[in-house]
Amino acid sequence: MEAPRTTTTVSRGRLWAARIAVVIILIGAVWFTLRYRDRFQEWARFGYPAIFLISALTNATLILPLPGLAVTTLAGGMFNPWIVGVVAGLGQAVGELSGYLAGYSGQTLAEELPHYEQIARWMRRYGPAMIFILALVPNPLFDVAGIVAGSTRMPLLFFFLPCAAGKILKNLIAAWAGFYGIELLQRWFGE
Repeated sequence: MEAPRTTTTVSRGRLWAARIAVVIILIGAVWFTLRYRDRFQEWARFGYPAIFLISALTNATLILPLPGLAVTTLAGGMFNPWIVGVVAGLGQAVGELSGYLAGYSGQTLAEELPHYEQIARWMRRYGPAMIFILALVPNPLFDVAGIVAGSTRMPLLFFFLPCAAGKILKNLIAAWAGFYGIELLQRWFGE
């Protein structure tokens, strides 16, 4: 007989509060970017390494999503969007190794993760294609998929290469959206 699983539910009020906080942070970040865009050119020498580091750190957290894609979008408006997309995507893929390694080491109780059985079945059946799609689409399941990929002993390159490809493509889209979005906002507000 299997022991019943307990799940933690988050109230709707907390979800709305989190959504509102994210919107406020993004609006503040866009304002800051528009206001101080000329100063970012002075910081360009730190730009790409900083983007890589921030991207790696925001994706190294397990289960707790941090706004790494927002950083990519804002950086795309300040630096070369092609380079931003590739650097941020590689940084995020490196950060995702934390989940993979946690699952591979067995230090996490992977079977206790939400949707584990379903994701494990998909991982065994579709493997790298599933990793690529989950890396390409912004979603909260990627951390779980990384842990499951490690716990099912998917070879590291079968995890990392499709993860990097999906993350790079997603970040290129975000960086170009930031590039054109910042230009559009500057035209609208005359800055």
